[in-house]
Amino acid sequence: MKVLSYITLILFSAFLISCGEDGKGGFGDSPKPRARGSVGEIVLAIDSTKWAGPVGDELREIFEADLGGMLRSESMFKVHRVDPRAMTRMLKMYTNLIYVTTFDDKKGGSQVINAQFSKESKEKAEADPSLYTLRMEDEYATGQEVLYLFGNNEEELIANLKKNREKLQNLFEVRERGRLEKPLFSRRNSAAEYEARTKLGIEIQAPASYQIAKTANDFLWMRSPSPTERRPDISIFFFETDYTAEEQTFPANILSLRDSIAAKHVFGDPEDPSSFMVSEKQIPPAFRNMVINDNFTVEIRGTWKTNNLSMGGTYLGYLMVDPAKGKLYYMEGFVYYPNEIHRDALREIQTILLNTNVSWTESQGA
Repeated sequence: MKVLSYITLILFSAFLISCGEDGKGGFGDSPKPRARGSVGEIVLAIDSTKWAGPVGDELREIFEADLGGMLRSESMFKVHRVDPRAMTRMLKMYTNLIYVTTFDDKKGGSQVINAQFSKESKEKAEADPSLYTLRMEDEYATGQEVLYLFGNNEEELIANLKKNREKLQNLFEVRERGRLEKPLFSRRNSAAEYEARTKLGIEIQAPASYQIAKTANDFLWMRSPSPTERRPDISIFFFETDYTAEEQTFPANILSLRDSIAAKHVFGDPEDPSSFMVSEKQIPPAFRNMVINDNFTVEIRGTWKTNNLSMGGTYLGYLMVDPAKGKLYYMEGFVYYPNEIHRDALREIQTILLNTNVSWTESQGA
């Protein structure tokens, strides 16, 4: 069956409209096998010559972009580049699959992908250079995201990739968080959720794998209690205070707030007062403004250490403002996992934190 031979022109742009969808669907009645692959993995099928050239450079800028504020270089996704001629049935079963080609490319790998497009589809793309992507779900397996990235030539494709870099990253970021939600929240820590509601006035989803480490009237700390060689030490905390001025959302003030919270509540060794956590200033943190559930939010990614230099790691935090309640919330997850990759732990933290509702009220029900 030729890809696009029966698909209307509107589907070319459907991706830009639906990039926030999580791709969930029922698997029960599907004859297709379940997709495979760990969270954050992408199989990218592209001719080797094109991968080695400007198109490959741009794809690496998108899918292998460095995460900001990290101890060491870590890419946003783990990408496996495969020659399209070597796409076995097993590789086609991967959860995240991207095909990349240009219609003027006569190389063998690109020709394999181009053969999937009908003549009519190529003519439509030629008439409208802004068409560059097609998103298909469950093409070879259930629970699968398949993305075709194409252009009439490399110049057009690269221009579209540059223009839509963040949208392409967001498509897979949102999808991967969606994949994590089901196993993370299948069992919940109701005691931690109760503490968040009654003391901080927020609604959280606390996985049962996290236990309460400390609570106060304005603070809750949860920790995954059993780190191993294969499982990092992950902590998540929430803090609430009054929102009095826009200056509280400025990067320098966020860092000051973070360090004041950590100095009071977070210790590498509770028996050693000098082991409180501080922000590492040698590696500049990365900030990003966004809006989450109508709340102005600042994301911060950075590194931490204990004041006595006994421990260190990375963190991901969000400062959220709720003007209606006159409250400001800082929530963060931090990782201790020496000499190992932190990307997957940070994605787990992000999934938990972005499921927080700071605008929760008693009238909504507990």
